Amino acid sequence: MNKQDILSQIIDSLRAELDTCLNAAKAASSAATDPDSKAENKYDTRSLEASYLARGQAFRVGELQDAVHAFETLNVRRFDETDVAGLGALVTLKTESEESHYFLGPAAGGTEVHDVMVITPGSPLGQKLMGRKAGDKVPMPGGQALVVAVQ
Repeated sequence: MNKQDILSQIIDSLRAELDTCLNAAKAASSAATDPDSKAENKYDTRSLEASYLARGQAFRVGELQDAVHAFETLNVRRFDETDVAGLGALVTLKTESEESHYFLGPAAGGTEVHDVMVITPGSPLGQKLMGRKAGDKVPMPGGQALVVAVQ
């Protein structure tokens, strides 16, 4: 598993989501300012609802722009067997029944590319993985998981 390829795929995924959100934000902004959205009576809230949607979409666009920038500027280095997991690490966990791969990223937790899940250091699992190295055991809800690799 090439960590640089995974990073590129994360950035591509975030950019695609950003493009979608930009289009949605433009549409929501147009709807909020459209003369046809003007209230017809005191109970008509179309314009207000459209403005809330436009604000939420604009906020999401800002989050995605920040995430793309954070990943583009992330210094991804190779971790060796003596290094502990930190930002930019690709961590492999193994339980009795499965193997899971996690990328410790600066943002965009929950983004998934192939079989690698992005988690942030602030997430519950991210907090458990920070500072771990290959061979460490990590307490998980279903029991223990073994850190197989930190790359």
